[in-house]
Amino acid sequence: MDNQRNLLLAVALSGLLILGWDFAMRTFYPEASLSAPTAAVEPAAQTSAGSAPGTTTVAADLPEGAEMPSGPIDLSAALADPNRVVIETPKLAGSINLQGARIDDIVLKDYRQSVDKDSGPVRLFAPERTDNQYFAEFGFVVGGERISSSELWQADGERLTPQTPVTLSRTDEDGRTYRIALSIDENYMITADQSVDNASGNAAIIQPFALIKRDTRNASPDEFIVHSGPVGVFGGTLHDPNSYEELAEIGRDTPEGAASWLGFTDRYWHSALIPGDGAVDNAGFRSLGDRLFRSDLIYDAQTIPAGATLSQTTQLFAGAKNSVILDEYEDTGITYFGKAISWGWFEWFEKPLLWLLRTLNELVGNFGIAIILLTVVVRALMFPIAQKGFASMASMKAIQPKMKAVQERYKDDKQKQQQEIMKLYKEEKVNPVAGCLPMLLQIPIFFALYKVLILSIEMRHEPFIDFWIKDLSAPDPWTILNLGGLLPFAVPGFLGIGVLAVLLGVTMWLTFKLNPSVMDPMQQKIFNFMPWILMFVMAPFAAGLLLYWVTSNLLTVAQQSYLYSKHPQLKAQAAKDKAELEKKKAKEEKSKA
Repeated sequence: MDNQRNLLLAVALSGLLILGWDFAMRTFYPEASLSAPTAAVEPAAQTSAGSAPGTTTVAADLPEGAEMPSGPIDLSAALADPNRVVIETPKLAGSINLQGARIDDIVLKDYRQSVDKDSGPVRLFAPERTDNQYFAEFGFVVGGERISSSELWQADGERLTPQTPVTLSRTDEDGRTYRIALSIDENYMITADQSVDNASGNAAIIQPFALIKRDTRNASPDEFIVHSGPVGVFGGTLHDPNSYEELAEIGRDTPEGAASWLGFTDRYWHSALIPGDGAVDNAGFRSLGDRLFRSDLIYDAQTIPAGATLSQTTQLFAGAKNSVILDEYEDTGITYFGKAISWGWFEWFEKPLLWLLRTLNELVGNFGIAIILLTVVVRALMFPIAQKGFASMASMKAIQPKMKAVQERYKDDKQKQQQEIMKLYKEEKVNPVAGCLPMLLQIPIFFALYKVLILSIEMRHEPFIDFWIKDLSAPDPWTILNLGGLLPFAVPGFLGIGVLAVLLGVTMWLTFKLNPSVMDPMQQKIFNFMPWILMFVMAPFAAGLLLYWVTSNLLTVAQQSYLYSKHPQLKAQAAKDKAELEKKKAKEEKSKA
């Protein structure tokens, strides 16, 4: 009766786990999408950063530019403005808006918006007042007034390419000439050399600045494992404590320490300002209300005498979070630039896994097969440890009779019993925890691979089998209840069990079935349906991760079969223990009757 009650309780708790897991996944880890809207953020009171933990008082603020016309504008209309300079590189395309010296049109040529080959490239930057506005601006604060956004600049060229830099310039009514010389590399880095020639008859107080402004409607969700929001390195430390919602609550965040870089990051995309050698007056983040946010880089004000010049260099990164490219920029001296990817504690292990995965993909030309091969390599490397663990289990089984004798002899003296058991382990050269080592080692490996598959842009939109899995970074599209999408209805999240999830449940059940451990009937029943609970829990995860786990389970079955053939005493002892347990159970039932 107790066993039946416990079993019903376990089933009920498992059901709650499935429903709770689905709710948690939808609440805290919504599916990322390039254009997925985030929740609206109410405009926050513009408090000083000193009023919130982890922030400091703003030293200086960037004056607002001239009032812009209100109301949204169409993207096509904005880009049709003739006052634009074309950007063209192997990886980027777009244009520079001469009205305000803004880089507000960038698409990433190597990445599509969706798995549809005709979906067009991913748009990173878009002009102000368009849907999903996102842009960078370079300018100057002169005598406390900001110039750039309201002014029309002149360009000395029509195209910005790696071979052809472009200089923007304008001269004000006092005779001061402002220049922004722009150059771009083969990847995602734009360099802006800002300069001023003070040809007026008076000295001027001038501050160069750079900013990135964005609307968060096109931002990926901030998750526990993948940060999306303000990010930078200050004082040699990565600073990413706030989501957009949290930044809206505190108003501003100006971290302590010198800024190495700062900007905004999504799961796969990144924008950042990298200051030059000039002294920085203020570098930080602020909420502008209505889901608008800005990162500011304001250099110290300098008094420029008549006839003198000022110059300042700033770099702008706007592109994809490819770890190889980010690390190359880090090697040039940009501190921790590779940490724009949310590697976390296991970075030292995740990067080699990603390198191996990338190498295997280059060899076989299929990311799904590369995941399978990676799993084989990892399990092969762990096989000696697994073999040692099984040998330890076999040794433990062999000394079971002696252990039972010790336990019976000292059943009234637990301390003495423990001492004698430890002595027995030493005499028989048995390590009781060695059998757990392979399982413990798999935990960080699984977590590291999970992060690699979640974070690596290499897996985005990568297919496994074209007619089935077209994107390994997304959940398995073939759900059982609607026959892989053939039936015209949407399956609720917690019931969206795909083919890979079913294979996961089956292979997990096989691994439990092969395990010779002896359990009481209640434990046995729980272990019998645990694989099917995991099937529901893991179904929403990326198909690439499920492919890894299914492959790992199949290798575990093969490995267990082989090792049991090498250690037959394990099965023999398990069968003996099982028979004794059944005999004891029958005796108890007979006594109750």
